Amino acid sequence: MLNTTAPTPLHPGAITQVAGIEVGHFTDVRRPTGCSVVIARAGAVAGVDVRGAAPGTRETDLLAPENLVSEVHAIMLAGGSAWGLDAASGAVRWLEEQGVGLDVGVARLPLVPAAVLFDLPVGDARIRPDAAAGYAACAAASSQAPAQGSVGAGAGAAVGKMFGMQHAMKGGIGSASVRVAGVTVGALIACNAVGDVVDPATGLPLAGARSADGRGLRDTRLALLAGEPPHPLLAGSNTTIGVIATDARLTKVQAKRLAMSGHDGLARSINPVHTMSDGDTLFALATGRAAQHPGMMVLATMAAEAVARATVNAVLAARAVQLADGSALPAHADLHGLG
Repeated sequence: MLNTTAPTPLHPGAITQVAGIEVGHFTDVRRPTGCSVVIARAGAVAGVDVRGAAPGTRETDLLAPENLVSEVHAIMLAGGSAWGLDAASGAVRWLEEQGVGLDVGVARLPLVPAAVLFDLPVGDARIRPDAAAGYAACAAASSQAPAQGSVGAGAGAAVGKMFGMQHAMKGGIGSASVRVAGVTVGALIACNAVGDVVDPATGLPLAGARSADGRGLRDTRLALLAGEPPHPLLAGSNTTIGVIATDARLTKVQAKRLAMSGHDGLARSINPVHTMSDGDTLFALATGRAAQHPGMMVLATMAAEAVARATVNAVLAARAVQLADGSALPAHADLHGLG
């Protein structure tokens, strides 16, 4: 039977409530796949933390605290596995046209780190985000609350693949924010996890591996602990990627710590997380627009909360998609009879 409990409401806020942040999506409906960009035109102090064992990234070494450049101008999140990294090149071109970038004397050089997720099983794998897609995402960017669910980097995302794609559900992209003492922390998360997305308050799955009849949730954690063997997984065929942003003023070391703290939010909302088959990667951006600073203890708590809420929103807002073999990836809403 369908789940008859009331559907979980979306968490409020968005990463664009952080002053100086814009978000744009490009969705290629042919497959579907896409990319999402987080822009800080004036530059933002940045950090990154990679916890998954199979990441696909660009320019992450630049963000190491011991390295020279502190600020970047955008972060690109994309589907398409390693091919999707090409979307960052389109963002670089668009930002250069806008006069945004690091002044290197002879030009302004936009710095755009990126991370990708593996969504190739959804539709024709020959269709993936490219430089034109990244350019289009930038052209669509604004400070308005971004669309959530099956758009941008979350267009082809799926979750709950531990026991095979035939039991999986639709993932997506979500955003949320929290505000404390005049400072805002927001997150944008594209969730393509091998594990389930769970309600942090209860630990119960919201979307993930489905039961044999496809009409309920199996609860991957309990199934694994009961001895049910996982389906053979291709390394790197999953991944949750995202961006945390704050208007607090941070050093590069503090930005790194904020990215690290954000993974606590993934651990609350995805189970299992940071696996050998995931490339979980979180970036952090600090625009420095707020006059206040509540301290790193509070900011870290806010970052974990924003990430957890955004991850939940990613699956709550997702919509079902048809696969190439004629089967479907249902969404959270479908299990409640709302799809």
